[in-house]
Amino acid sequence: MTEAPLRAGHRLRLRPRELLSFAAVGLLAYATDLALFTWLRGPLALDPLTAKALSFVAGCTVAYAGNALGTYRDRPTGSPWRRYAVFFAVNVAGALVQLLCLAVSHYGLGYTSQRADTVSGAGIGMALATILRFWGTRTWVFRCEGKVGSWTG
Repeated sequence: MTEAPLRAGHRLRLRPRELLSFAAVGLLAYATDLALFTWLRGPLALDPLTAKALSFVAGCTVAYAGNALGTYRDRPTGSPWRRYAVFFAVNVAGALVQLLCLAVSHYGLGYTSQRADTVSGAGIGMALATILRFWGTRTWVFRCEGKVGSWTG
C-alpha cells in the first residue's frame, strides 16, 4: 500500500549529476551561440536575423551532442535524427518562452529600459526556458522507453 507513493516520490527526485551535466552542456552551447553570433555579425557582417538563426542552430547542435554523449549517454538509443528534431523543437519552445517574457515585460507592462529587457529576456525568460528545456530534454528526447513523462530516467 505504501509502495506506490514511494515510487512516485522517487520518480520526481532530481539527480545532482544530471543537473550539473545539463548545466555544463548548456553553458557550452550558450558560449557557442554567443561566439558564433558575434563572429557572424562582426567580421562576416551578416544581418542579425541570419546570424542569430545560424548561431542558434549551432548552439542547439552543441547542446544535443553534449547531452547525447554526456548527460544522457546511458539512455537507450533510438533514431538520432528523430531525437535531434525533438530536441530542436524543445529548444525552439524555450526560445519562444524567452521572447514571451520579453514581450510581456516590454509591451504589456511597459518596462522599456535596456535593464528591464535584459532582466525579463535574459534573466527570467532564460530561467523559465532552461526549466522547460531540462524537462523536455529528459522527458521527450532522452527518455527511457515506455516511460514518457517519467522523472526516473
